[in-house]
Amino acid sequence: MILVTGGAGFIGSNFVLDWLGTDHGYRDEPVLNLDKLTYAGNLENLASLQGDERHVFVQGDIGDSVLLARLLAERRPRAIINFAAESHVDRSIHGPEDFIQTNIVGTFRLLEAVRAYWNGLDGPARSTFRFLHVSTDEVYGSLAAQDPAFTEAHRYEPNSPYSASKASSDHLVRAYHHTYGLPALTTNCSNNYGPYHFPEKLIPLMIVNALAGKPLPVYGDGMQVRDWLYVKDHCSAIREVLARGRVGETYNVGGWNEKANIDIVKTLCSLLDGLRPRGDGKSYVEQITYVKDRPGHDRRYAIDARKLERELGWKPAETFETGILKTVQWYLQNPEWVAHVQSGAYRDWVQKQYA
Repeated sequence: MILVTGGAGFIGSNFVLDWLGTDHGYRDEPVLNLDKLTYAGNLENLASLQGDERHVFVQGDIGDSVLLARLLAERRPRAIINFAAESHVDRSIHGPEDFIQTNIVGTFRLLEAVRAYWNGLDGPARSTFRFLHVSTDEVYGSLAAQDPAFTEAHRYEPNSPYSASKASSDHLVRAYHHTYGLPALTTNCSNNYGPYHFPEKLIPLMIVNALAGKPLPVYGDGMQVRDWLYVKDHCSAIREVLARGRVGETYNVGGWNEKANIDIVKTLCSLLDGLRPRGDGKSYVEQITYVKDRPGHDRRYAIDARKLERELGWKPAETFETGILKTVQWYLQNPEWVAHVQSGAYRDWVQKQYA
């Protein structure tokens, strides 16, 4: 069994579904899924696993040391993949304390529980155990247009409460490996997109707003550049790192798709123009609205994923063109999921952020 924390969130739920899918050799290994079910954790993401004995869901917090100790002792996982995190920059600006508690304190308590569990394992189980911490490229800070992409050796320069909290968690994982010998690995990924993405992030927000006839809010001049990674490619990279990555190492995971935000929005408008035209025959680009840039908005992120390719042979399977088409089609085909996640609390948040 493996333990996945944050397995009802966007990337975590895609990973669980992928792990138990039929495309590779892990489908018979059960998953213990621990998720606090905050606003972005959604069990509807995992509806296809209802009644599946391979999926054991527990609602709980990685900061709950007693719960962690009990689950580890009872279930005895061979590996832990830590997705659990507060992950939205805008929310961290308005309310940083939740990010400190989950991303720093929660990671610390998880590491403490895992260290105690790992120390109690016997020889073979102890030597093969792995702790994989999933992090972000935002810990590296911002790049100028001409700068080379982030490598694993790039200095940490976080610029938001979110990225600072994730940087702190990365440092804790590194310290637990070097101090205690915990067999840990870290991955730092670029911007993910794909199915089950909560519509506060750029791509799903634009799709949802466009279909609802609402403005498409673009920060500043829209020329902030990100590297985009299809979520299922990210899942395949994590599986490779877990299986064959060198203990104590960090691996950057990117899609080799640098795009400006405004170009992403215009691409989405073009796809929707063809797949779900507006009733008045006009383009969705007419709904684009420029809003005041957010504080400390990093200008460019770019991931150099050559280490992962060189050591483990991993490359993304999707281009941006194929991945974004699959994403738009998924949202068009799943209107009930979209409607259910748009709770009153979510609507209040969007109004606060973009009004």
